[in-house]
Amino acid sequence: MNKLIVFILCIALFSCKKEIDFSSDQGGPLNFSNDTITFDTIFASIGSITKTLTVYNYNDYDVTTNIRLSGNSSANFRMNIDGIAGNNQEDINIPANDSIFIFLEVTIDPSNNTTPYILSDSIIFSSNNNSQTVKLVAWGQDAYFHTPNTFGEIINGTDTTKFYYHLLDCSMPWENDKPHVIYGYAIVDPGNTLTINEGCQVYLHKNSGLIIGNPFKEEKGGTLIINGQLGNEVTFQGDRLDSWYKDSPGQWDRIWITPGSIDNNINYAIIKNGNVGIHADTVYNNNPTLNISNTVISNMTGVGILGQGAKINGHNLVISKCGQYTVACNIGGQYSFSHCTFANYWDYGRRSTPSILLNNYYEGIDGQTYIRDLEEASFTNCIIDGGLSTEVSFMKNDNGNFNYMFQNCLIKLDNSDVNSTNYSDIILNKNPEFVNVSNNDFNLTESSPAINSGILTSFTNDISGNFRSEPDIGAYEYID
Repeated sequence: MNKLIVFILCIALFSCKKEIDFSSDQGGPLNFSNDTITFDTIFASIGSITKTLTVYNYNDYDVTTNIRLSGNSSANFRMNIDGIAGNNQEDINIPANDSIFIFLEVTIDPSNNTTPYILSDSIIFSSNNNSQTVKLVAWGQDAYFHTPNTFGEIINGTDTTKFYYHLLDCSMPWENDKPHVIYGYAIVDPGNTLTINEGCQVYLHKNSGLIIGNPFKEEKGGTLIINGQLGNEVTFQGDRLDSWYKDSPGQWDRIWITPGSIDNNINYAIIKNGNVGIHADTVYNNNPTLNISNTVISNMTGVGILGQGAKINGHNLVISKCGQYTVACNIGGQYSFSHCTFANYWDYGRRSTPSILLNNYYEGIDGQTYIRDLEEASFTNCIIDGGLSTEVSFMKNDNGNFNYMFQNCLIKLDNSDVNSTNYSDIILNKNPEFVNVSNNDFNLTESSPAINSGILTSFTNDISGNFRSEPDIGAYEYID
């Protein structure tokens, strides 16, 4: 008999299901993970990242609420409440001492505003007679958009693929009145020069890039001129401006200077968060491929400057945090660097390649080795440092020329050949004593061995505009 009573009680207990009693719902209050959800600058027509709002019910009773957007903004805010999309949802039950998630996105409608502007909205929670609000704020800005408007054909055997790109109108320089946003690849045609003036902001979408010269045409050429100024640099970066993306590499592809493009000039630029900063290919005459000065390149998943049989002159450069090389002098060419800081402290994974690559050959798809003379690779007053035991790689084929020189450099190198004529007055394997590597501050501290250890060159001012009386090694002159 006792067993029967226990059995009946168990059935009664487990068969009872709690019913939601809306009539007893006291309406909250609810608690929120944030009282304001903020979206950083979003370009017109580009969607934001997804942000999450957690709604907590700390009460000992269920709360049923209606959730809606107030609709006060022209921005297209969107909600998804626990997996259900919609900006106006009723009778959302939040069990006692439980929570729900609201996922939020926003797309800014196009406008003619040339300066950042603020758009706001709010989420309204109505629970019986209790009303609560969470604010939504988005900074938006219009821009010049460069989206594909033509195509080239890639032929591989019997297969033909259309490659869509934007053919740039280079009749007028790019000014800083509005940002420029590149979707896909934007191309400067042969015979044209793209000039980008000081303060211009260039944002590139994922897998996008700027190509100088048209690889789909037989004619070669095209030129890039960047006229930045100290304190008003030209900036290249990804188009996601949320704080999470601030220093995130690999957000866009590269600036590619194609074979035959000459006399490209970059002065005072910031190039960050891509795959390759600058990819410069073979020239066909004695003109330089690229003159680059007073420029910072950082957070590249691959290479800061990739030269392939190119002619590159660089001074006052700071290149840091690259997943492979800061500079690759690859398959020959001519390279000259003065007063540069190559500091490769890659912290997004393991890096196995040194900061600097010198190479004078390549292997073709036919398996054959082809020699390309390394006519010159000179480094003067440069810091070459990083997290590896040696930060220079020499990939030499003895059948070709392999000319290099390190003059008055602070260099991290495990090489028994440092007493040869390829080295002069170097500082070997000493800490350069940067101010703060983690914050990408590669200025020198007062104890740095690089201070007053350089030689006089024609580059009398450092990257910050400071005069060099007794030159320090690197891009920055120590200022007491």
